[in-house]
Amino acid sequence: MPRFAANLSMLFTEVPFLDRFERAARTGFEAVEFLFPYDFAAEDICARIDKHQLQIVLHNLPAGDWAAGERGIACDPARVVEFRAGVAQAITYAQALGVPQLNCLAGKAPAGVDAAVLRSTLVENLRFAATELRAAGLRLLIEPINPFDIPGFYLTRTDQALDILDEVDASNAFVQYDIYHAQRTEGEIAATLQKHLERIGHVQLADNPGRNEPGTGEINYRYLFAHLDRIGYDGWVGCEYRPARTTEIGLGWRTALTA
Repeated sequence: MPRFAANLSMLFTEVPFLDRFERAARTGFEAVEFLFPYDFAAEDICARIDKHQLQIVLHNLPAGDWAAGERGIACDPARVVEFRAGVAQAITYAQALGVPQLNCLAGKAPAGVDAAVLRSTLVENLRFAATELRAAGLRLLIEPINPFDIPGFYLTRTDQALDILDEVDASNAFVQYDIYHAQRTEGEIAATLQKHLERIGHVQLADNPGRNEPGTGEINYRYLFAHLDRIGYDGWVGCEYRPARTTEIGLGWRTALTA
């Protein structure tokens, strides 16, 4: 059965962030992930994960002004200095928190910038990030996101991500494969997971439509969970969904779809 990590940016959001660690542990999760730790002191987060015997499997590099609608800056040629400073900040947090991998959000394509410049900026930023993360013993992830949820997002498909990683040519750089985003953009979930398993560093989930918990939509998660076992995926599966009601009420899918 896959190992599930609670995404604290999506689950238990009715309580303050630092209190979500206790809720995750109390509901049976052994690991968590989240978007960003940077609004909190690393020692405060460490205290929560130590107290509740959790591990953190993932967080993101700084991604610009999230509250203002920015969703990453890695493809923006005007933000390279900011991006590289963010890499250093992320590594500091990851090392303090024991996080093994960091996700880089490519961001929305800035208006008026040539496509070749967008790509070269992203590639060079990823090379820089991969080098810095490798020196710190960390993996770098990049995540395709569907253009319906985030119009204008630069990285939208698995094949595009793999092509960019080919150019980056870093042994510690992988795809973060979000089943929900992939379903909305390209489908072929099982075949893609199997074909590119060695290049997928992390898997996330939500159902479609609605981005709610597994079992509420069209995706056959019973099949996919068994498929992940069959093909030998041994990483965590991040639960990055919006609970249809409350997190606790909806958690029955973990047993119902993995029995």
